[in-house]
Amino acid sequence: MSALHRRSLLAGGVAATFGAPAIVRAQNVGDWPKGPIKIIVPFPPGGSTDPVARIIQAKLIETTGWNIIVDNKPGGTGAVGSAVAAKSAPDGQTWMITFDSHILNPAFAPSLPYKDSELANVMQIGRTPQVLAAHPDRPYKTFADVVADAKKRPGKVSVGVLAASQALVLMTLIKKENDVDLNLIPYKGGGPVDQDILAGVTDVAIQSLASFSPHIRANKVRPIAVTGEARTPALPDTSTLIEQKIKGFPSYAWWGAYAPTGTPRPIIDKMHAAITKAVRSPDVTQKFVEQFNMEILTSSPEAFAAYQKSEQERWFKVIKDNDIKGD
Repeated sequence: MSALHRRSLLAGGVAATFGAPAIVRAQNVGDWPKGPIKIIVPFPPGGSTDPVARIIQAKLIETTGWNIIVDNKPGGTGAVGSAVAAKSAPDGQTWMITFDSHILNPAFAPSLPYKDSELANVMQIGRTPQVLAAHPDRPYKTFADVVADAKKRPGKVSVGVLAASQALVLMTLIKKENDVDLNLIPYKGGGPVDQDILAGVTDVAIQSLASFSPHIRANKVRPIAVTGEARTPALPDTSTLIEQKIKGFPSYAWWGAYAPTGTPRPIIDKMHAAITKAVRSPDVTQKFVEQFNMEILTSSPEAFAAYQKSEQERWFKVIKDNDIKGD
């Protein structure tokens, strides 16, 4: 068994990209928490972010005894809930767990009701590659097959993609870098993306592995590429875009935790340690692997902030250069 295979299946090893942060013992946290702790999820129930937050919530309650509430604040592709979190008192009573599209909001909506600087990076919880999948009736075995067909039939091959998302930016970049005219169809939610690829309305779609896994297992869609640097053990026979000689950037769906800027570092360290213990508990790790094919990361606040900065520099340039709209 390869090292990558072991890491993905157990999701307990050190993340190659960031390394495991040293657990800092929080000092002088006083009587924190002072009452119920709120974890804001800026999306509705369903999808992946809400269950990720609720699995963490349940384990934190079990291991700490804290009173923790998950509060869904959907709207504006996560902007509404993010604003609530950003404007909350930085006293350690409010946190946010969100999805990777969060860091693209400033590029898609410059008039956001909050600033990135108002939210402090706590940790990147975990990640999973995105998957390109075809309807089973289509002839595509790889994404390279899709590109070849689209070059013969410009604009005729449809690709379902979530609006205002990293997937949309990646597919726009792929169109440009590979000189191929794909018909990108943006959707307001991941559910409709799934519905149309399952119904054969679209030829191809791109979603996180977490979203597509049940449909792949049921043979309702055919995986034709993954977007990470290497193949995922969950789909060992599905090659990467890199292997298929498709020009673009490696891309991952991920989940992360934030706090209002100004939250005392000792409190952030204590919550970081608590979430790390929770997600690396064998039962929680198993749930995350089985439900989301998640690679656990638990990166330090500094590593998460550096990752966000580099990702925003990369994707914001693509958004600007190609005038990509969020709607």
